[in-house]
This record gives sequence, C-alpha cells and structure tokens, in this order.
Amino acid sequence: MNQSKKKLSNWLLLGGVVILAGAPFIFARNAEFAGADDRAAKAVTEVQPGYQPWFKPLMNVASCEVQTFLFATQAAIGAGTLGFLIGLYKGRSEQQKSNNEHSD
Repeated sequence: MNQSKKKLSNWLLLGGVVILAGAPFIFARNAEFAGADDRAAKAVTEVQPGYQPWFKPLMNVASCEVQTFLFATQAAIGAGTLGFLIGLYKGRSEQQKSNNEHSD
C-alpha cells in the first residue's frame, strides 16, 4: 500500500471513530447516560428494598467529575499497558524473523 492510501485510510478510520463516538449524543439528545452501577443499585432496591450491601467503598469521591476522571485514568493505564505489551511481543516476533532470515 502506498503512502497516500495509508494517509487516506488513517483519516477515514479517525473520522469513523469520531462519528461513532458522537452519534449517540446527536441521535439520543435527551437520553440518560447513567453508569451500570447506578442502574444495578436501582434494580436491587426495586427487587429487595431492605437490602444492605456487604461491603462499603474504600474511598468516597467528592464529585461525579472526580469519579469520571479516575475511571478514565484507569482505562488509559489499562489501554497503555495492553498497547505496550502488544508492541513488545510484535517487536520480538519481528526480531526473531529477522534473525532467522539472516542466519539462513
């Protein structure tokens, strides 16, 4: 694949990601984007109103923004670690292929 096709492909992929990320906010304007934890807690209280949780949170965050930031940070660390490991193993396999080609 030549360089101009790669650039076009990358821009199309980036545009697709932006469209997919923005589409729910455009088509579902008045929708409530609550997390699964809130929905689960609401469902449990509907099924069994007197339910007491087994555990308490280790720390209580001050606001929803801090909670979102911590979740995003956790996701970024996980994605970075996964990307690093994939790159590491890809590099190792390419190095082994290169070493095998030179030794033949």
